[in-house]
Amino acid sequence: MTETRRSDLAAFLRSRRERITPEMVDLPPGPRRRTPGLRREEVAQLAGVGVTWYTWLEQGRPINASPQVLDAVARTLRLDPVERQHLYLLAGRPETALTADVTRVTPEMREILDRLDPLPACLANSRCDVLAWNIAYGALFPEVVAAPEGERNTLWQGCLNPRMSATPADRDQDLSRAVAIFRGAYSRHSDDPGWQDFVRRLSAESAEFARLWARQDVAERGPRDKRFKHEVLGEIGFRITSFDLASAPETRLVIYTPLGEESRAAVEWLMAVG
Repeated sequence: MTETRRSDLAAFLRSRRERITPEMVDLPPGPRRRTPGLRREEVAQLAGVGVTWYTWLEQGRPINASPQVLDAVARTLRLDPVERQHLYLLAGRPETALTADVTRVTPEMREILDRLDPLPACLANSRCDVLAWNIAYGALFPEVVAAPEGERNTLWQGCLNPRMSATPADRDQDLSRAVAIFRGAYSRHSDDPGWQDFVRRLSAESAEFARLWARQDVAERGPRDKRFKHEVLGEIGFRITSFDLASAPETRLVIYTPLGEESRAAVEWLMAVG
């Protein structure tokens, strides 16, 4: 972290601390205060960190802050999502900033999904969790959208549910690529307990994932053509395109555009009978 960034971090923390009154965090007002807001020792106490450590952080000293500690400070100072991301960036933890608010789906996002029907589309994060979807996507991948939270994940379902209604025509190659893409995203979140737990659980449940994970392959996401074998309709082809959302870091809009009239008609039939 540069000296300029440490100075900016110190000023930012001080300004956020000074706007929080003792009453806002259920502390007694106590005797008259020389400065507005909370004292440093009160922030440290509420965040569960050492007073000396927090003082050094606010003084801009060259110390390291873990994501867990930054989360505690952010909660104590009542930072909103934008302020939280700013804190992580100033503290030299941009990979943590990218995870902020990744499960938030706004009404505007849902309206966009709905208007994309009959093109199957979903909102997903970099961990492959499916956050929201439209009718066409649900008709094409009913097992994914019906899965409980925590398993409503395309990588999880691809590894543990090989008999989905629509499976990749070349499942082995597709799964290998999916794990390599996930590995690339994981490198930005390797300190995140949620990501670590996901890898542990999936490795325990799927020997196939564990084998592919051990290969250490890395790949980037990009547009591609992909064909699925459907249990009723046979082969259906799509052009898959992803758009990153600036308003929701590491959230992407994924759109499946049918390749040809037969695939388009297949999606419309699925929507009609679903």
